[in-house]
Amino acid sequence: MLRIVIVLFLTLGSPTLAGTTAEQLVEQLAMQESRALKAMSGERLGFLLRRPEAKITYSRDWLKAQPGATGDADWRCLSEALYFEARGESVQGQFAVAEVILNRVDSDSFPGSICAVVKQGTGRKFACQFTFTCDGRAKVVNEPAAFQQAGKIARLMIDGAPREFTDGAMYFHTQNVRPSWARKFTRTATIGVHLFYRPPTQLSLN
Repeated sequence: MLRIVIVLFLTLGSPTLAGTTAEQLVEQLAMQESRALKAMSGERLGFLLRRPEAKITYSRDWLKAQPGATGDADWRCLSEALYFEARGESVQGQFAVAEVILNRVDSDSFPGSICAVVKQGTGRKFACQFTFTCDGRAKVVNEPAAFQQAGKIARLMIDGAPREFTDGAMYFHTQNVRPSWARKFTRTATIGVHLFYRPPTQLSLN
């Protein structure tokens, strides 16, 4: 309403609008706004109407209160990676694994999409980047609540949630293994059973 009042104040004095009543001007402005909204893409309109997002709280209760998440193939790939690789970890631990995957997507050293990163090396002996893609087990979701949580985390991260936990890490492993490459890389975080690393000359991607 304030916008219309301001426009009226600025335009009623225009020679071309002399004799136009306030009601007629409001109707004209409403018609112009309606035409502009119809011409705008749905994506752009959604962006303009989107409410400011609340700060993320890294807890299961906060995630449980968020609406269900959906998405495209990349969202599904990230959700599955979080579920099969890290569903037993804390919320922070699952966000951290998501960071690694997205940091790889942003790097020229890895494929350029989430699905390609997750599936890199699948089918080649000792080449899988993520264990669940080559462990020979059927990829069946037996814990729907855990998958829903993974899906919400995936949605938040794809939509631009801050990468706060791993300082640009591109690698991680569990504490019960000692890969040779870990000695050459910079450890950036320890979260739950996972240790996170980035190559020694790499700057943080955050």
